[in-house]
Amino acid sequence: MEIAVIHFIILGVISGLTKGAGVLPDGPLNKAVGETVMFTTTLNPPETPFLSVNWKFGSKNIITYSGVTNIAPAYEGRITLFLSTGSLELRNLTLNDSGEYSVNIIPHGGVQEEGNTRLDVYVPVSNVMATASSTDLVESISSVRLSCSSSGYSLTFLWLNSSSEVTASDRVQLTDGGANLIIVNVTRYDQGPFRCHVSNLVSNGNSGPINFNISYGPENINLTISPSQEYFVEGANISLFCSADSSPSAQFMWFLNGDLLSDTGPELRLMNIQMSQSGNYSCQAFNNKTLRYITSQPAAISVLKRVANVVVTSDTTDLLEFNSSVSLSCSSSGLFLSFLWLNSSSEVTVSDRVQFSDGGSTLTIVSVTRYDQGPFRCHVFNPVSNGTSDPVNLTINYGPENINLIISPSQEHYVEGSDISLMCSAVSIPSAQFQWFLNGDLQSDTGPELRLMNIQMSQSGNYSCRAFNNKTMRYEKTQLSIVSVVLERISGASITSSTYLTIEGNSVNLTCDAAGSVFTRKWMKGGSDLIPAVNMALHDNNRVLSFSSLNKQDDGEYSCNVSNHLSNDEADFTMVVYYGPENVQIRGPNEIHLKETLTLTCSAETVPASYTWILNGKQIHYSAIYTKNNIEPSDSGNYICEVMNDLTWRISAAVHGLTVTDWSLSAGAIAGIVIACLVVLSAVAVAVYYIYKQKIDNKAPPQSDNKEVEECVYENTSTYENTSTYENTTYEN
Repeated sequence: MEIAVIHFIILGVISGLTKGAGVLPDGPLNKAVGETVMFTTTLNPPETPFLSVNWKFGSKNIITYSGVTNIAPAYEGRITLFLSTGSLELRNLTLNDSGEYSVNIIPHGGVQEEGNTRLDVYVPVSNVMATASSTDLVESISSVRLSCSSSGYSLTFLWLNSSSEVTASDRVQLTDGGANLIIVNVTRYDQGPFRCHVSNLVSNGNSGPINFNISYGPENINLTISPSQEYFVEGANISLFCSADSSPSAQFMWFLNGDLLSDTGPELRLMNIQMSQSGNYSCQAFNNKTLRYITSQPAAISVLKRVANVVVTSDTTDLLEFNSSVSLSCSSSGLFLSFLWLNSSSEVTVSDRVQFSDGGSTLTIVSVTRYDQGPFRCHVFNPVSNGTSDPVNLTINYGPENINLIISPSQEHYVEGSDISLMCSAVSIPSAQFQWFLNGDLQSDTGPELRLMNIQMSQSGNYSCRAFNNKTMRYEKTQLSIVSVVLERISGASITSSTYLTIEGNSVNLTCDAAGSVFTRKWMKGGSDLIPAVNMALHDNNRVLSFSSLNKQDDGEYSCNVSNHLSNDEADFTMVVYYGPENVQIRGPNEIHLKETLTLTCSAETVPASYTWILNGKQIHYSAIYTKNNIEPSDSGNYICEVMNDLTWRISAAVHGLTVTDWSLSAGAIAGIVIACLVVLSAVAVAVYYIYKQKIDNKAPPQSDNKEVEECVYENTSTYENTSTYENTTYEN
């Protein structure tokens, strides 16, 4: 082994001194026996082949080329020269091939190239074997020596524990260049597997695994109980498990209160356990290799009897609210009992009225209330079981109170012949007895319901009922409830007007009436609640809607809703306000050519209206639109549109000047004709005005149906403009 190490050091020194130079790469090149090595130059293939290539091993030529290739006899069959680059391949390497290699290359027409490098050939690693002085060890007592051997040269040794490298420490020593491993005072973590890894520069190998059987323990003993609880019910099944860290596995013994039991093994099963088996259990672990003992801490097992036969009794069950007290007692079999009282689903707790005694088994309630009626239950429990008694209800008499009278149907007034039901209720235990009163007089009817069939007006009055509890001997009476019987339903609603001539500026009354018992009237206009304007007023409990002076905005649909508590009816009325005429206007041309068609349109704000057209004092048409074909010169002049309202007896008019022109006349002639026409038309207009005024003055105003005299005031005005083109001119009478 020492010779191999020295040989490895000498090779390292040599390789450090010999690096590739010139056209060869740095060395050394490391190869194993039997492998192939390629000495590759750094030259690129030339356009013209090299003149000569000469390879040497040391001072010996091994292959030359100068037109012809010569190979040394020792290299026949295992050497190849690549003339393109001067590279050399050497196959089937032996240890004798280790050494210095050089090359000399003369290119065509170039400078000579040289290079050298080194090749080291090694025997590969094989037959790696690891052995141990012993494999059966005791923790903290035993030590062991592992040795590794292998064939090959320049060997390096590495020890592995599982996949981790073993390094020297206070317990671990590596000797003989790492070929020997010594472990002092082994621990359980030194059990392996251990392997020896051997390598050199060209190969490596691993030994087979070595495992140690390291005995330790027992230690970390642990005792568990399943199920894990403080108390167990008699008859339960319990398992106790004992465990300890030990190699080989520990042997177990069991103890109860320090006394050895016959049971062995890691599990102790207690089936159908009884109270006599209560106590402190422990286990002891023993390792027959280390000869060590360890005992667990004791674990207590407490066995109790199950709760059963829970019964509640009461000293009395018939009680009077605020005047009685009661005691409830709870009994049960079992040990270590605790008591919990429930009123329905709520826990009963101590208060100024509630007391517990006898360890909670007795419940006393002073001055009981209705909320103490139960059902009461006693819930008894110990650490292993529980039980609940059957419910106990207390009869607590109270009331009557919160008496209430309900009338169905619920309304303020009832029509004669209706059926009415009066229901009386009160909070009371036992149920209250009821009596009925009308206007303070006791009626023969009893019970919670009073039915009034085909009721008459004579049955109107103040009804009340009285509730009585024959246990508490208390009375309570309701407030009075009024039953009002009316005679008739509403029908035949109507709206009448004080005049059929609803003329703007006049007054009018709308009267709303209906048959039956009328209580309320509501006026509407256009489907919405009527909001009276300044010219409106409501009288006689909304029966009469009065208009002091009608205007055109009062036109529309009116309705009156008449109702009482049993029925309602509605009447509609359409108000048409007659007004006008006013704002009379004429639309049409002021100048027109001969033979053309003339169209004049007259409009006015009025309801209703009749139209009259007047030309030069002569009535010529009686509708709003005047049309004439083939117009003539005689059609020139002032056209008057007279609008008359036959109901308001009002007349209003407008004047429109028209000139008929003939394009065949000269301009001077046309101007003369126009001036003449204007003079004539002006005279005619003045004449028409005076004639018209006299006509209107002679008319008499109309009479209304109610023989009231309705005044009609006419204003006589006449305005017109005499210009070169006539403008619309209006006048009112």
